[in-house]
Amino acid sequence: MAKIQMKTPLVEMDGDEMTRILWQEIKDILLTPYIDLKTEYYDLGLPHRDETDDRVTVESAEATKRLGVAVKCATITPNVQRMSEYHLKKMWKSPNGTIRRILDGTVFRAPILCEGIVPYIPGWKRPIVLARHAYGDVYSAVDEELEAGEKAYLVVENEKGEVRRRLIHAFDGAGVVQGMHNTDASVRSFAHSCFRYAVENNIPMIFSTKDTISKQYDGRFKKIFEEVYEEYRAQFEEKGIWYLYTLIDDAVARVVRSEGGLLWACKNYDGDVMSDMVATAYGSLGMMSSVLVSPDGKYEYEAAHGTVTRHYYKHLKGEKTSTNSVATIFAWTGALKKRGELDETPELVAFAEKLEKATKATIEAGEMTGDLIPLFHREGVSPKKLDSEEFLRAIAARL
Repeated sequence: MAKIQMKTPLVEMDGDEMTRILWQEIKDILLTPYIDLKTEYYDLGLPHRDETDDRVTVESAEATKRLGVAVKCATITPNVQRMSEYHLKKMWKSPNGTIRRILDGTVFRAPILCEGIVPYIPGWKRPIVLARHAYGDVYSAVDEELEAGEKAYLVVENEKGEVRRRLIHAFDGAGVVQGMHNTDASVRSFAHSCFRYAVENNIPMIFSTKDTISKQYDGRFKKIFEEVYEEYRAQFEEKGIWYLYTLIDDAVARVVRSEGGLLWACKNYDGDVMSDMVATAYGSLGMMSSVLVSPDGKYEYEAAHGTVTRHYYKHLKGEKTSTNSVATIFAWTGALKKRGELDETPELVAFAEKLEKATKATIEAGEMTGDLIPLFHREGVSPKKLDSEEFLRAIAARL
């Protein structure tokens, strides 16, 4: 059988630990037997990021700007423990944060729904799509440890050299301080991306911050969203969908009580936390699709979970793991579909869609990884636990 051809390569960003193992197995079992897979490869595994002083992360983001579509494996963001474990030169920043800063996009995350996988919140009947602003805030922050007797100031200098200075805190004892930022241009792009997504997918939208506490910082987000919404108000009204701004705590209550079927737009940190909450409530972090969309139409697809460290340590001991690869598969299929759409290669789009259907059909037939077994309830179907490779081969059998 002739393999499906690709016109333009994907940017391929390899990753760490168990997801790196699955990454290669997905390619070997589900992709390369059917596709003449073309990628521009970047190794974002932590050892190579350390070797290149993290230059490889920047290069992968620049390649995404050039080629338009990327697919990324889960990666480690090092902490103190990882510093010693991997003998790192320094505690490198989140590669996702670096890529998002360069592309200045919005992350859209949506649950991958299968018949038989029952959400922990039974009232959720339709998908909740979470839009996460992917620029700035704490992910581009600078922080500093302070000693007793030191003072921290917020200092702003304009083009004329004039300085405004505000005391943050005078420290009687040791402590920490952090400075973070965002830009009107990035927030405005985020707002446009969200309102466009809501209109295109015909779903209502909630945007939430905490402007009662962060009156200027979060207040700025609220004001810009109100301004941008006026450009979309007529389309919202025509489609019979609504837009609501509310505080983050109220938004959580509304979402939990809802039936789903809405877009929830969040600032960077809120989106990071709430996307995991939503994914877990739908069943598993391994059942969440994620795509970063830049204002100029560049796309980076990834799984919305970590590197599955515990399973990786088992794998290193030669033990079998039952690791959910669905989100990573859907990262590949999302990237292949988008590449096919842009290059006008319908056979590539069709293959990606068939792979998604085969993945869901495998689970719906009762063949799945261990994390999904407690969540599966389908009349007449008894779930069977497969190891990581067996699950991929079960999908391949349905292709």
